[in-house]
Amino acid sequence: MKPLKSPLANAVMRSIRENGKRPEEAVPLQGEGLRVATYNVHKCVGVDGKLDPDRTFEVIREIGADLIALQEADTRFGERTGLLDLKRIEQETGLIAVPAEASVRAHGWHGNVLLFRDGAIRDIRREKLPGLEPRGALLTEIALNNGSLLRVVAVHLGLLRVSRRQQADHILGLLGNRDEAASLIMGDMNEWRLGDGSALKRFEAAFGELPPPRASFPARWPVLALDRIISNRDGLVLDLAAHDSPLARVASDHLPLTALLDTAVLRGEDRAGDGEAARAPL
Repeated sequence: MKPLKSPLANAVMRSIRENGKRPEEAVPLQGEGLRVATYNVHKCVGVDGKLDPDRTFEVIREIGADLIALQEADTRFGERTGLLDLKRIEQETGLIAVPAEASVRAHGWHGNVLLFRDGAIRDIRREKLPGLEPRGALLTEIALNNGSLLRVVAVHLGLLRVSRRQQADHILGLLGNRDEAASLIMGDMNEWRLGDGSALKRFEAAFGELPPPRASFPARWPVLALDRIISNRDGLVLDLAAHDSPLARVASDHLPLTALLDTAVLRGEDRAGDGEAARAPL
């Protein structure tokens, strides 16, 4: 009897098969809806070891998202300093950064930056997350121009498994009694397993079945689904894909993860037309 392969071994084998079929350009998401993304920019240092914020900017422009969460957009130690030209991003893509940090030199909150195109900020909460490492969550409520409200939690969970579980519980505690809006948790979860000890299991218990994983790390040979876009409503996420462009494969050690959201679910409308409202478990 052959021994069963571990989940990691299965992921590696699947990646080996799929990497031989990688497209010359990123395959765009198909359909209509709100386009969102999450991207760990790795402090604008590519897999070639070069610090190149312009290259990171070009990947952001390639994605063409209406809303994007960035991780590691600031220097980590000393006085946090932003690494991207936010004015250029706004001028050339229309994406505006949510104000997040007391320091005028930093872009985000513990490296988390949220950029959005259309709408108005209704609320911002900056939360320090538990754990040994300095980690944070940026919770933003955005009144979209289509009349709906979207709550987004931009996060970068820790490297230690016990910390990730604590951080997941803290994030869910922020959302626990606030069910008036569709919500997304977006970011680098540093977790790919779904066992009982996984932080992802916490989110699954609260939200129901998670959107399917998409391998995004490491960018040159994606094996692990470390990046996630998790929603609190059935049918909100219509499609998911790693943005697998030639430039994205070298600009960071993560590929961006993109998703298409159903605007009818965002507005709380009946998608199926059968009179049954979309579920909002929180």
